[in-house]
Amino acid sequence: MMDLRSTPAKSLDKFIEDYLLPDTRFRTQINHAIDIICGFLKERCFRGSSYPVCVSKVVKGGSSGKGTSLRGRSDADLVVFLSPLTTFQDQLNRRGEFIQEIRKQLEACQRETVFSVKFEVQAPRRDNPRRALSFVLSSPQLGEGVEFDVLPAFDALGQLTGGYKPHPQIYVELIKECVSLKKEGEFSTCFTELQRDFLKRRPTKLKSLIRLVKHWYQNCKKKLGKLPPQYALELLTVYAWEQGSMETDFNTAQGFRTVLELVINYQQLCVYWTKYYDSQHPIIGQYLSRQLRKPRPVILDPADPTGNLGGGDSNLGGWRQLAQEAKAWLNYPCFKNLDGSPVSSWILLTESDSEDDESYYPRRYQQHGYIQTYEGPYFSQSPSTLQAASTRQAEENWTCTSTRQAEENWTCTIL
Repeated sequence: MMDLRSTPAKSLDKFIEDYLLPDTRFRTQINHAIDIICGFLKERCFRGSSYPVCVSKVVKGGSSGKGTSLRGRSDADLVVFLSPLTTFQDQLNRRGEFIQEIRKQLEACQRETVFSVKFEVQAPRRDNPRRALSFVLSSPQLGEGVEFDVLPAFDALGQLTGGYKPHPQIYVELIKECVSLKKEGEFSTCFTELQRDFLKRRPTKLKSLIRLVKHWYQNCKKKLGKLPPQYALELLTVYAWEQGSMETDFNTAQGFRTVLELVINYQQLCVYWTKYYDSQHPIIGQYLSRQLRKPRPVILDPADPTGNLGGGDSNLGGWRQLAQEAKAWLNYPCFKNLDGSPVSSWILLTESDSEDDESYYPRRYQQHGYIQTYEGPYFSQSPSTLQAASTRQAEENWTCTSTRQAEENWTCTIL
């Protein structure tokens, strides 16, 4: 693979197409692998349980569900919504027993040669209890294994329809539980469908920009170690596009630079959306107001107002390292025009976030959030008229309704 940092700015679209976009064959194989696990979870896994367990649905999340997978690499969060889990508290208390049952049934499939299974179990960290059963599924047809996380969850949303916005009471109950348990963001899996749909319906080229940012992030992670969540960078990419472009065809280098400038200025970030939760509801609005007053950076999960991807004080070291790396990258050829001048970034709409101003109350905010007004050396003041060709790629919406039985000749390695 060509080194991204030495790729000319005008060639970033080709870099994405040549190295980052999954090919059709790989996507087909991934979906086939997911069908196998889906069929196992819905038809086999809880068949012998001592009490009735109904799988209401299995929802694909992760990069595969959002349509932002990188070539040769795929991860899929398969969120299993189970009938015995009827509250957020149930999910917290009982997910462990269902994870053990899934593991038990996978082992049974290995003995019965439904498909080969090999376990490499990792001890859970004390400060981060295991929330999922992680494994890799591989076959002779796949060049590399497919990483899966199976997560039992409470079906808080029920059956969704197009343009769905959850009833405010769902978020009221979520806020109540998270505040009571002091576990904000703990139940984000319940809102996987909304997280997926938030990104899935975006323009194809924006998803390509997200892939580019993810590729950059993963290279940084190899060098720097612990960093803020990758999902935070994905959301910043959406935010940069919403505030600076909103075009289906845009200059990729400009978008890339804008995202890195947001990273550099992480101490100014306060970004959120109210697509799914109602900021005018008295309880939700009051909670949002508290969330948005937290130390920067604040990046709220658009599907779960209790999830702050900015991370607060515990993540500041990671943001600081990532910002330093981003600053160094702005000098590389991928941010230079043909004449050697720096590529300009998008001009972002901004708002002041003075805590003494009534506008701090979330009812007054824009629907897509804001960044504190910043006058500094890394925000360009001149828009560019350059346009780049759009990269095409078909993406899919996916919720498991498969009735296929698990097939032979697949290997699952439990991590």
